Amino acid sequence: MKKVLITGANKGVGFETARLLLIQGYYVYLASRKLSNGLEAVDRLKAEGLHHVEAVQLDVTDDASVLAARASIGAKTQTLDALINNAGISGSMPQSALDADIDQFKKVFDTNVYGVVRVTQAFIDLLRNAPEPRIVNVSSSGCSLTLNSDPTWKYYSHKAAVYPASKAAMNMYTIDLAYELRDTPFKVNAVCPGFVATDFNGHRGTGTVQEGGERIAKYAMIGNDGPTGQFFSEDHNPETGVTPW
Repeated sequence: MKKVLITGANKGVGFETARLLLIQGYYVYLASRKLSNGLEAVDRLKAEGLHHVEAVQLDVTDDASVLAARASIGAKTQTLDALINNAGISGSMPQSALDADIDQFKKVFDTNVYGVVRVTQAFIDLLRNAPEPRIVNVSSSGCSLTLNSDPTWKYYSHKAAVYPASKAAMNMYTIDLAYELRDTPFKVNAVCPGFVATDFNGHRGTGTVQEGGERIAKYAMIGNDGPTGQFFSEDHNPETGVTPW
């Protein structure tokens, strides 16, 4: 049975991704910053008859928490087939380039960038033990430098200085990570779930968590002929999903 770790999976797109991968036969380590929230999420999944799941306390901003999660999972398995870095925060608003303070930037980057680095580096050894390891970094088309520079893009006027900058930095990490792992079986990609209605955006999204979960799960399950080091957003490009950085 393949095993996957999903951060921030107690609700929203992360939870739906967990549900979909369970249906596909994966064993899911459902990571949550608060263990109680993770346990509640696991109970909901088990009530649906999906039993190959367990909650893991993991705060991506806390080194000790990440290492404790690695030790806990490592005591149960030597192999992790997929890592989905889903945990993320949008940060407080507004996010003016001139007025957002450094603490705003630090808080968002600590989760969205440094958190991805912490978790990836902590679990890379278990991933290396898998025959076809996959890493999916959950991104957003709203962080595309190309799209944000295009006055014809439909969201051109929806600017924010902090959150998109953090995801753009995470995308760069994705490119470098894929490059370093280029001669291995790894597939590493950045994937946008779309503008889905969740707590993350005050349920203002126009898509569903099911759509978002399907987009992420697809890249966690891609075959050996699949892409690596790419950025995908089906909201931006419904046909291929390929999105400019």
